[in-house]
Amino acid sequence: MKVEVSIGKVRGCLQAPSSKSAVQRYIAGALLAEGDTTILVNSMCDDSLAALSVATELGAEATTCGDSIKIKGGFNPKTNIIHCGESGLATRMFIPVAAIHNSEITVTGHGSLLKRPVKMVEEPLRQLGVEISSKDGYLPVKIKGPLLGGKVHADGSVSSQFITGLLMALPMAEKDSRIIVENLVSKPYIDLTISILQEFGIEIVNDNYRIFSIKGRQKYISGTFTAEGDWSGAAFLLVMGAIGGKVEVTGLKTGSVQADKSVLEPLKMAGAEVTVEPDRIKVERKYLNSFEFDITDCPDLAPPLAVLAAACNGRSVLHGARRLVVKESNRAETITAALNAIGANIKTGDDIIEIYGNKHLAGGEASSFNDHRIAMALAVASVISASPVQIDGMECINKSYPGFIDDFRKLGGKVRIIK
Repeated sequence: MKVEVSIGKVRGCLQAPSSKSAVQRYIAGALLAEGDTTILVNSMCDDSLAALSVATELGAEATTCGDSIKIKGGFNPKTNIIHCGESGLATRMFIPVAAIHNSEITVTGHGSLLKRPVKMVEEPLRQLGVEISSKDGYLPVKIKGPLLGGKVHADGSVSSQFITGLLMALPMAEKDSRIIVENLVSKPYIDLTISILQEFGIEIVNDNYRIFSIKGRQKYISGTFTAEGDWSGAAFLLVMGAIGGKVEVTGLKTGSVQADKSVLEPLKMAGAEVTVEPDRIKVERKYLNSFEFDITDCPDLAPPLAVLAAACNGRSVLHGARRLVVKESNRAETITAALNAIGANIKTGDDIIEIYGNKHLAGGEASSFNDHRIAMALAVASVISASPVQIDGMECINKSYPGFIDDFRKLGGKVRIIK
């Protein structure tokens, strides 16, 4: 779908969508819990729906009703093939979970997921007694458990998502386990995992993100859980306020361990007026100056922060760009290509992205590269564009934020479907 977007002054109050990172973790926990679990949400994106589908393929019974997902736990695979859609988290999380069972199971997906590496899961799972093979380090992955537990070494330099999977699965193993992790990135996502596991009654001992100790034969306890608002999606809305008017976002947990809560730091560094209240975050446009920020632990912030930097005066730098290579696209390249196509001045270097802000962009046509965060960044960039922005492939926003177009309109935006 190709759309044309434009917006004048930005103003409005919106509720943040539910965090897909939290929803998917709750779904995995509900699968492993005995009894009935209710997950309260205000939105479901494609990645969360993919996780729910995987949980049902692995034995759960699930129904959705309004703002709730009801899941009857029961780990008993109904099929020998599980499909993770395009969700990197679902893939790397459910591979260890599926390995709990002694059935042979193939994990696969489609689209960009087939190009995202899963090599990091192989040797650690072999150390834990699992038979595993992949397609040269990519999906499909074939596994055969059971996951025995024990001592395991794992590489966390590419993604923390597999570590999340181990933390979800190993409490169900027969043996106690110790995960020794090298070069762990995205530590806040591990905090989120451990926090949600605690809600299910699972105990994890975290020794400085280097060693995780997990007792085996633990039991997940079912219950009712509320998925908090998504700071990743809200970041685009907050940046819109910073560069074009005033935005209020409700439903965000100010004490959240989500990595992308750190978006408040560069917003303040750039000079936006940021007000944090118990029930809402307010961001208002002021004179914006350049800033430097490290995205190593929050790589999903790179697209909205690149737009923020384009609206600033001077040279801004995003450090940690190597983390962007294995996302839905190579985001270091696609951020540069997409925003430069509409008049930005962005260059990539060794682990950095340099943005030379000139406060205004020309507008015009650009590709989303089938990356949901690039598509949303282009829409946000229309705030400072002299002419409308045409975005090719806008439907990819359904991966994480299907309500984004509606929320864009609520803030004053105009959207026209071209084809």
